Amino acid sequence: MASLGESGKPIKEMTVLITGGSGGIGGAIAERFASVGMNIVIHYMNSHEAANEVARRCMALGAKVLTVAADVRDRSQLLRMAERLEGSGMLPDILVNNAGKAHYGMLADVTEEEWDDIMAVNLKGTFLCSQIFMRPMVSQRFGRIINVSSVWGISGASCEVAYSASKGGINAFTKALAKELAPSGVTVNAVAPGAVNTSMLSNLQEDEMRMLEEEIPAGRLASPEEISSLVYFLALPESGYITGQIISPNGGWIT
Repeated sequence: MASLGESGKPIKEMTVLITGGSGGIGGAIAERFASVGMNIVIHYMNSHEAANEVARRCMALGAKVLTVAADVRDRSQLLRMAERLEGSGMLPDILVNNAGKAHYGMLADVTEEEWDDIMAVNLKGTFLCSQIFMRPMVSQRFGRIINVSSVWGISGASCEVAYSASKGGINAFTKALAKELAPSGVTVNAVAPGAVNTSMLSNLQEDEMRMLEEEIPAGRLASPEEISSLVYFLALPESGYITGQIISPNGGWIT
């Protein structure tokens, strides 16, 4: 049985916190960790029933599961969430910053309020969760922070300027924090997916979806499970020498 570096904690005693854990990618990540017996914390903001459904699937795999609601833009709510996790003995060894907000539209039409909200959810939320939950990781000299970014954080996308900027910020945040935490045995990496077959693309018409698939050399969208497998790999004790990396599973779309 693999153990957690200097902490010596077996994998089945590890806890993973997935923010935005009620969605397609978040749910797949939760189930991937549950499949090896880790303790699972599923964070959500409003999607109570969706979070419970993910929790039921994880429990069916034999995992101990806790669902928690909080606004990632609000430090006080996150601190209360951390207190609850500590009281339950489920402070995370692995933090997956997956909560995010998409936006599509010309920059000329983006309001200041929309811009602030995208930055608050995507970038500030990643900052607050990392700052709060990295402290016990540093204390035990083991931890994994995995930020779910986007291919658009690498290349930028027309009509997704605000979203691209927020994800680009997450990529820079990842690289910088990795350097700070490496001496403490905590790795920080980002997974920057291309097009993934989730509800985020449900607004596309059939012909638009076909055109998108034709743009991708692999000829298809990624499945949430393919993204979750990469997140899981980065969380393993054996991945301790991988840090500060932005890994983009995108089917050859952007290289």
